[in-house]
Amino acid sequence: MKKFILYIIFIFIGTLTVFADDELTVTGIYQGENLYIMNPFAPSGVGFCIFEVLINGQTSTDEIASSAFEIDLSIYNFKLGDPVEVVIKHRDGCTPQVLNPEVLLPKSTFNIESITLNKTGKLNWITSGEVGSLPFYVEQFKWNKWVRIATINGVGTPGINNYSTAVKFVTGTNKFRVKQVDYTNSARYSNVVEYRNLATEITFKPGNGLKTSNSIKFSAPTDYEIYNYYGQLIKKGYGSEVDVSSYSSGTYFLNYDNKTETFEKK
Repeated sequence: MKKFILYIIFIFIGTLTVFADDELTVTGIYQGENLYIMNPFAPSGVGFCIFEVLINGQTSTDEIASSAFEIDLSIYNFKLGDPVEVVIKHRDGCTPQVLNPEVLLPKSTFNIESITLNKTGKLNWITSGEVGSLPFYVEQFKWNKWVRIATINGVGTPGINNYSTAVKFVTGTNKFRVKQVDYTNSARYSNVVEYRNLATEITFKPGNGLKTSNSIKFSAPTDYEIYNYYGQLIKKGYGSEVDVSSYSSGTYFLNYDNKTETFEKK
């Protein structure tokens, strides 16, 4: 008798598991586009997988009793950039599919109203037209390439937004820009701003092509990068001296200030 009761309990629990409900949640920001949903049949073969859709806590009035349907986000009076949470409630044992979730991902849409650089090393830029928060990457042109030097989180609202960050000058001509990269992996850039720094150029010992045993000394603190002969980055940092005593013998490439040179390690 006890075995029979346990068997009935097991069947009951199993039945609850089979017919339990589940949720699929999609979050992002409103960008004026609707979502499209693929809705399979329920595991029982009667009706469809999805039985309710909530938009920011409100039950959707869209017709969901279909193999595919559209969630109309325009009826909720969202403004561009407003947060959106879509909760799709469905039967266990089937999985609905959001066909275009990327429409809720932030896009890089900023416009540069102004970008300025002062002699104290402060980069300022003003944007409009942002839809969704994305980081701004601040880049400086040196060593014959654009180098990322700072990351500033974007506000992500369409109005006027102000940003600033401190930058370090190299000697000679300095060039800076900001960019964003969204889910399309396409970069959107500001225009380039320049500043001419007339300070004395930084040098290093033992000098270009000469051998060294323990360290490299710069005439003033500077950002630097050290690459081995195969182009692999060995070390980067900021300072007036670099310990290279543990390096293997050979030729190394040294980026510092606005220069690219080489040194030999004994």
